[in-house]
Amino acid sequence: MRAVVLVAALLALTACGAEEPAAPVTETVDAEVAADKGTPPTPEVPLVWPLTGVAAEEVADRPALAVKIENAQQARPQTGLEQADVVWEEVVEGGITRFVAVYHSQVPELVGPVRSVRPMDPAIVAPLHGVLAYTGGQEPFVDAVEAAGTQSVVMDEGDDGFVTTRTRRAPHNVYASPEELWAQADDGRAAPPPAQLVFAREPGTGTATATGTEAARLDVRLTFASRAVWEWDGGEGRWVRSEGDAPAVSSDEVRLAATNVVLLAAPLQNTRFKDPAGVPVPETLLVGTGDGVVASGGRQVPVTWSKEAVDAPLVLTGTDGAPVELEPGTTWLELVPLGSGSWEIG
Repeated sequence: MRAVVLVAALLALTACGAEEPAAPVTETVDAEVAADKGTPPTPEVPLVWPLTGVAAEEVADRPALAVKIENAQQARPQTGLEQADVVWEEVVEGGITRFVAVYHSQVPELVGPVRSVRPMDPAIVAPLHGVLAYTGGQEPFVDAVEAAGTQSVVMDEGDDGFVTTRTRRAPHNVYASPEELWAQADDGRAAPPPAQLVFAREPGTGTATATGTEAARLDVRLTFASRAVWEWDGGEGRWVRSEGDAPAVSSDEVRLAATNVVLLAAPLQNTRFKDPAGVPVPETLLVGTGDGVVASGGRQVPVTWSKEAVDAPLVLTGTDGAPVELEPGTTWLELVPLGSGSWEIG
């Protein structure tokens, strides 16, 4: 009986023409606006040359090109060093040094004098996944370059791009054309190299420049016969190089200079191989870790360097464990023998 009364009441309400409940009010929101509210904007990353961090409108689709360049007295002044993005200085036999000059953002007409490969070169060039040009070398050293994933372009094997000059005596008379060396790159080496070092986004904000102590001079003793001196030129905003007490210049009379100078204390040991004079060939051991210094902007900071494998890039960290940022520009790295080499900063 109670159920019948309820049904009757409902029918009565309907018959009286009760209004339908209003539809819920909804807010129309543009889909793109909603998406924007839920997704943070993607930061704009400026285009830079990968080996220098310098801003670029376009980055050339070519691999990194490393060239072995001599630094004996008979080889000076060298050609094309001032246009390298990165230069490594390494100790070889007899107390002299050689350079691994790496090119990408600039294309010199010629570079040289070009010399032979050494056992530490694979660890230097492997992270670039590019090309290494040299005159020749002992077979195990040549094989090690190939095993590290780097393409060799070798004068002694008849590869193109090398020329000799009559103005210097052999073996200090071999030069190379970067354009011709690049032209021989494998099909799989057409892309720019990966970044090797960490650079600040804006000039003047690198780690050493922003937080380091003042440094006007880096006096680097590599061997009993080789000493590199770097002095800060505030007017030019760069470190200028001397070979001992003599200003280092290119064959075009351009002072050799760098935006960043990196000092790395690394073990140096003799291999079982010898040069033609019977002197043991040394190798700098770069897989590992050690102490170092990064100098930029007339200042310097102590760092720890590490490299996990032959094909792994060099990592520079500060005393706080954070990555060290270099100033955008060229970088020279000095491989200072641990124990027998040294540096003084003034």
